[in-house]
Amino acid sequence: MIAALLFVLGLCFASFANAAVWRTRQQAQSPKQLTAKKNQLSILSGRSQCVSCGHTLAPKDLIPILSWVFLNGRCRYCGQKIPMQYPLVEIIGGLVFVASYYFWPAELLGPQLVLFITWLAASVGLLALAVYDLRWMLLPNRILYPTLVVVFSGRGAYILFFASDKAHDLWLLTLSLLVASGIFWLIFELSRGRLIGFGDVRLGLVTGILLATPLKSLLMIFIASLLGTLFVMPALLLKKKRLGAHQPYGPFLITATFIVILFGDQVINWYKNLVI
Repeated sequence: MIAALLFVLGLCFASFANAAVWRTRQQAQSPKQLTAKKNQLSILSGRSQCVSCGHTLAPKDLIPILSWVFLNGRCRYCGQKIPMQYPLVEIIGGLVFVASYYFWPAELLGPQLVLFITWLAASVGLLALAVYDLRWMLLPNRILYPTLVVVFSGRGAYILFFASDKAHDLWLLTLSLLVASGIFWLIFELSRGRLIGFGDVRLGLVTGILLATPLKSLLMIFIASLLGTLFVMPALLLKKKRLGAHQPYGPFLITATFIVILFGDQVINWYKNLVI
């Protein structure tokens, strides 16, 4: 029952993430390119519209997955195809919520419930950031900063009200931030922005707070680099991409963060047992 409820919530919040992506992109356009009025593009209060004709969507058009299925993947008003991004992101959102519930590495009581809710809220912003970065190779501050506020508030509440050793937790959090964001800042500076963008540095702040320990942040960077290599290598071998071509790195960081949030303790313990 809880899993089903979380799946539905994940669908709904992922639908909101889709809307946030579109509205953020519209805000970045010049006035001549806008398909909506500026006052309709608020992430929280804006009205959803068809991306093709700009018609304001009715509630019956906004039911996650079902509306897309019943409309045969087309807008009710103009008949244009609704991009597959919309149902796909909604399904991913639902699966993230359910997987987080089933594989959360601790019992969901008290302090862990605070971290769990923080993660679910942050995952909505991270999903929107991943989609935006995949499409336009940019991590917009309009989505990134609110996500940062969410994770900072959640982690801060956990340390303030539940941590048994607040100084130790703050020290680990500081080291985690230095690893997750500091390494990316160093790469950004040394490469003069050619290898990664500064958005990845800011994203490192979000992931560093979520992971909260330097070991988990290091593991996240390793997994993200591995995923990026596995993704890019076939294209390089097939000569569909050239070495040094700009690639969106945010989705790999976000996917790696999801993996480490749920399975990081197991991986770290396995590695320790392997080398000791």
